[in-house]
Amino acid sequence: MHGTLQTVGFAALAERPYADVLVIGGGINGLATFRDLAMQGIDVALVERADFASGASAASSHMIHGGIRYLENGEFRLVHEAVTERNMLLRAAAHYVKPLQTTIPIFSTFSGLVAAPLRFLRHSAAAPRERGAVLIKIGLEIYDAFSRGVGRVPRHTFHGRTASLRRLPELNPAVKYTATYWDASLRDPERLALDVLRDGVAAGAHASGVGRARAANYTAAVGVEGGRVVLRDVDTGAEARFAASVVVNATGPWTDLTNDALHERTHYMGGTKGSHIVLDNPVLLAATGGRELFFEHSDGRIVLIYPLKGRVLVGTSDLEHDMADPILCTEAEVDYFLGLIAHVLPGVPVTRDQIVYRYAGVRPLPGHGDMAPGFVSRDYRVEQAPLPGTDASILSLVGGKWTTFRASAEHLADRALAALAHPRRRSTRGVPIGGGRGFPATERERRQWVVDHAGDVGVIRVGVLLERYGTVAEDVAAAIAADPADAPLQTLPDYSTGELRHLARTEAVRHLDDLLLRRTSIAFTGHARPEVAREVAEAVAEVFDWDAVAVDREVERALIAVNAAVPVAS
Repeated sequence: MHGTLQTVGFAALAERPYADVLVIGGGINGLATFRDLAMQGIDVALVERADFASGASAASSHMIHGGIRYLENGEFRLVHEAVTERNMLLRAAAHYVKPLQTTIPIFSTFSGLVAAPLRFLRHSAAAPRERGAVLIKIGLEIYDAFSRGVGRVPRHTFHGRTASLRRLPELNPAVKYTATYWDASLRDPERLALDVLRDGVAAGAHASGVGRARAANYTAAVGVEGGRVVLRDVDTGAEARFAASVVVNATGPWTDLTNDALHERTHYMGGTKGSHIVLDNPVLLAATGGRELFFEHSDGRIVLIYPLKGRVLVGTSDLEHDMADPILCTEAEVDYFLGLIAHVLPGVPVTRDQIVYRYAGVRPLPGHGDMAPGFVSRDYRVEQAPLPGTDASILSLVGGKWTTFRASAEHLADRALAALAHPRRRSTRGVPIGGGRGFPATERERRQWVVDHAGDVGVIRVGVLLERYGTVAEDVAAAIAADPADAPLQTLPDYSTGELRHLARTEAVRHLDDLLLRRTSIAFTGHARPEVAREVAEAVAEVFDWDAVAVDREVERALIAVNAAVPVAS
């Protein structure tokens, strides 16, 4: 059986307001650092001002990738590390990280051969030149080389116009070549982040019953008093003064704002906004041929069209952003996305009313002055400063991305361990994550796992649960079987009331939008309609003692979050 997050919350921190390390920020980098430190036996706590994985971590392109385009920026170390981490995640988190066939439509042969080296040398914002087949071929050869010896995906292939249009007949007929290579998809980023958290809490479980790994969502770090970090429950307003020898600031694009609250203003960050839309368009879905289309748009921006969960994900923008402004997918960005679809798949009609979900986030990039956003490093570093009035240090993570979360967390954890004079006990390399532990590697193993765990729930249902939760499905199925009131939702029969009550009870859910946006795919797939939101709220009301007024309030809050596609803070 897998662990639960029933004991996660503000109260667990207030009852024992100290730890060796306090991690601020419950995105993937903070959660992975929390897990790493817990595995070393460190007394570690984590706080997140909203829900876990609700900020930049929830706004990704749903990819685990080596970053082929970073080669042009000369970031060879990062690409090698990212490819290595991708290959490890294909094993360690096989329930959510899957091989992804990716095709690049190419419209010229030699274009970019001169411009690309100049971009590498100058990192300039000059007018983009299209990358041609020769340049892309060189890049893919280097990319494949990084995978040798640890390869988990096939090598790339090239096809001419005739073969390309035979495979993808809806492609723009002006296409000259296609290049196909393999990276990895990340089907459920928020759920993988939750698995990382769950594993950290389990690693910190102590025989005495005193948890040495505690976490709280909806808990903000709002200042420092008497050498202690002031933590505030954003729902109730309750506060606690929390002592730690090391404070880790892993708040992503909010890093400078967090440092301002804790000690002094820093100027480490220069994040850029990236938005996505999700379309319910069966013709577009079929036109992708089950693969990601990854290509250069007319402005030089690398964009994607990506089939996922029966929908099509389209993105992304790369715009300078002031963290004081709302983080929203704008109508101008929607126009841009519809335009890029028309460019590469001109015969596929796509309209605004087919958008079922949209979201935006800010990449936690370092400050970059006048450098063009596309050339800003996706690598990471750690900055250190003293915590006022104490001997403690603040370690701030600058940069970081989904693919390299384990490696960046290891880097942060090592800095914290050094400050504590505590040796590393074990590596996190290759350690299975959550529902990836024991996940069946072949179709035959999958069928056997489903039969072995069908019980009273049935083979079909357990198969669906395995797809959603990995081997954590064992716990979900047991909870469904033990719930006498379990029944399919009338408005969305793919989910059942017992399943949702189990998630609400065991996965640190505080609000209805946590369930709709991050514990399930209900919002992403466009199913978070008012009637569905209300039925879900009524199904889990008993878990939270919500009366009719509270249900109304939660439904209203959740629909605002879904429609705005940004996290809601209380």
